[in-house]
Amino acid sequence: MDSRRVFVLLWMLLSSTSTGIKLDVDGGYVDIIIAVGSKVPQDNTLIDKIKDMVTEGSLHLHQALDKKVYFKDVTILVPSHWNSKEFTRARTESFEKAKIKIDNADSTEPNTHQYGECGIEGEYILFTPNFLLNDTVVQVYGSRGRVFVHEWAHLRWGVYDEYSKTKPFYYSNGRIEATRCSKSIEGQYYERTADGSLQACRIDPQTSLPTDECTFFPNKYQNTDSSIMYLPSLDSVIAFCKADDHNYEAHNLQNEKCGNKPTWTVIFEDSVDKDALRSLAPMQSSPPAPSFKVVQRMQRVVCLILDVSSSMNTDSRILRLQQAATHLLRNIIEDQASVGIVTFSTDANTLSPLTTIDNDSTREKLIKLLPKTADGWTYVCKGLDLGLQVLATDNGDVLGDEIIFLTDGEATDNIDSCSKTAINSGAIIHTIAFGNKADKALMEMAELTGGKFIISTDDITSNQLMDAFASLTLSTGDYTKEPVQLESVGKTTSDWFNGTVTVDQTVGNKTSFVIIYEKSVPIISIQSPSGSIYSETHMSHEGSLKTVTLKLPGTAETGDWKYSIQSPTLQSLTITVTSQAARADVPPIIVKAHMNQQFSDGTKPMIVFAEVSQNYKPVIKAEVWATLESESGSAQTLQLLDNGAGADAFKDDGVYSRYFTKLENGRSSLKVRVKNQDGQARFTFQKRGGAPYVPGYVVNGVVELNPPEPQVSEESLEVGSFTRTATGESFEVMLTGSTPPNFPPNKITDLSAEIQEDSVLLSWTAPGEDLDQGTAKSYEIRWSYDLQMLRESFSNGHAVNTTAVSPHEAGSFSLKTKKKRNLKPPTLLKLQRSSLIQNPNLIQNPNLIQNPNLIQNPKEYQTQA
Repeated sequence: MDSRRVFVLLWMLLSSTSTGIKLDVDGGYVDIIIAVGSKVPQDNTLIDKIKDMVTEGSLHLHQALDKKVYFKDVTILVPSHWNSKEFTRARTESFEKAKIKIDNADSTEPNTHQYGECGIEGEYILFTPNFLLNDTVVQVYGSRGRVFVHEWAHLRWGVYDEYSKTKPFYYSNGRIEATRCSKSIEGQYYERTADGSLQACRIDPQTSLPTDECTFFPNKYQNTDSSIMYLPSLDSVIAFCKADDHNYEAHNLQNEKCGNKPTWTVIFEDSVDKDALRSLAPMQSSPPAPSFKVVQRMQRVVCLILDVSSSMNTDSRILRLQQAATHLLRNIIEDQASVGIVTFSTDANTLSPLTTIDNDSTREKLIKLLPKTADGWTYVCKGLDLGLQVLATDNGDVLGDEIIFLTDGEATDNIDSCSKTAINSGAIIHTIAFGNKADKALMEMAELTGGKFIISTDDITSNQLMDAFASLTLSTGDYTKEPVQLESVGKTTSDWFNGTVTVDQTVGNKTSFVIIYEKSVPIISIQSPSGSIYSETHMSHEGSLKTVTLKLPGTAETGDWKYSIQSPTLQSLTITVTSQAARADVPPIIVKAHMNQQFSDGTKPMIVFAEVSQNYKPVIKAEVWATLESESGSAQTLQLLDNGAGADAFKDDGVYSRYFTKLENGRSSLKVRVKNQDGQARFTFQKRGGAPYVPGYVVNGVVELNPPEPQVSEESLEVGSFTRTATGESFEVMLTGSTPPNFPPNKITDLSAEIQEDSVLLSWTAPGEDLDQGTAKSYEIRWSYDLQMLRESFSNGHAVNTTAVSPHEAGSFSLKTKKKRNLKPPTLLKLQRSSLIQNPNLIQNPNLIQNPNLIQNPKEYQTQA
């Protein structure tokens, strides 16, 4: 093996990514999982279409990246209800963690869910069955293989689209140009009339740009080969934009998010594959065809492996384990799942073999078998080994089975000797670290097997252990069959503990209220939206578990449910409310929360994300709060924003974000609470990044129209009142220095400019002193005729007097300043608005809108970085 291949192999081992997708030493992408949602009906043609798309895409990818890479190994995960002898059993593959999903959605358009910074991998690609099965879409979007490469670039390398639906035109050297890359792509401008015919575009007098009805129709045959991120549908387009043909002026997301870098530069200098791509040599022949296997996951098979060593007696941990595991078995684990229970301390014991949950009686029998006492040492390997044996009793192996592993202490034995066996077994391992002494290997076991890693402290009111067990679902894509947590909150009081939980119209079945008390049973009253009162006589009280439960029959009444809990003594109380979809054909509103890094050394900012949606439709204008609690017990609460500023990549896309700057060593948990009790939330059908619809092409000077753009269903945009809580995977911080890092103010990415008589009005969302938190000390604003100079040498630009501009708190959008025409050079005083429009260097695109570096705070960056 030559030195180049050794380097690449080491890079792979050190830098394998959370997606599971890896770049092999020969340039082949492996461990690619394409998952089909469980609500998609069986159609074997769909499998063939997926294979055709990837096979064609591999050839395009190989050509686009100088013959360095290709798609080598692909696994297609199909639903459990599909039947074929050719399907094999899934191992750790799951719909939830797959990076390419095939599922029903309101739009046919292919798109990539992407909300990180430039060069950061996206979340997943979404294709609909209609896109893969309906061949008319090829004319509209281009061949599926080309589209796949376009979406792959979003997903894997974090580049952005080079077209723009919101800013389709701009000025350049006195000419109107279509937003595109490269600028060598030629075409014609037309707008459709009421009768469907085409006419020359009109100019909007307010902007001096074409009206919204105007469309750029590209020539079908071009003399340029770029760019894939603009129009992959063009036959001549086979490359990504490089520096020599990149359109730096275009108002597109690639320029906005990536600082005007060409996509090629981002891929080779900023992406997760940058080191490997620079090291790989071009292949001397065509790549081999991708290999495929089709797998499916059947009913869940789960083994609880629970620590009952003597340390579990601390702070009533064994009782809290009973309470949380009871909630899991009674309200979370789905019907027809098989569950086994194993405990470990000095020895390991099987409390229950694999048992199929077919009724409530079975659930209660399993609950009665949960451990009630704790004693002995912490022999982790004995528990793991016995748990794997229990899982293998149904069919001889553990492929695709799940382990829920909880421990509160460091292993007495050498966990390395058995963790590798468990990791390689083919089982998914979810791990719960109870307390701050739980073994560090837990995170690795979860990460390498597609499981979840969650911590829980001894603070009862945080309700973390209940949340941890409640979050251990394995989604198939059918969220109508999965539990939804509406509320999870606690309080220490000797008086009243009151609150409101909203049961919205998307949920209501299998609704339960679980109240846990620390010392003495409280007086509980729960009032329905219509005024009916549920008292203790309607609830079940389990004194040994210190738990009171109200299970509502049928479908719960829609509206606000009010609970009043009166404590007879000073104690900690918690309430957990879960429900499921009210109708099989209406998915519930769901919340997914996660950090941008599961491990941080403090050198890069951490970001909290929460996505609120219903069947891939974003929910915007909701109120979203995140609580991050460390092992030491310190908690921080952040309001997450969907304002397109600071940590948030896009405004109103249903993804709420915030930087997390108060880092401390150790592991921390993440919990998100969402509510819409003031009626502000709305659905939006905003398309995420993806291959564009092409309305038509120009052939021999004549426009040939494509079929109409697929229409999104016109459902109500209103979202009723709702509440949700969600638990994200826990994360770990290990700072490289002795003190927490200081971060500079975040970049300003939403700067806009508006001409108002003799002034240019600038507006932007205020950054903070530390990223998007606090208040910056001052601003420095400069302008130039030369965009490139301003980007590369900001200090040489013309300074604007900012003494009257006082920074506001981060997130404010009231910061505005007027750039008067009496700025030097004095010739600006003589220019009328008509002259400004003829010289685009004075307005909008080059200097004001397109360059976020126009407003900076370099002094603060230097003093705080």
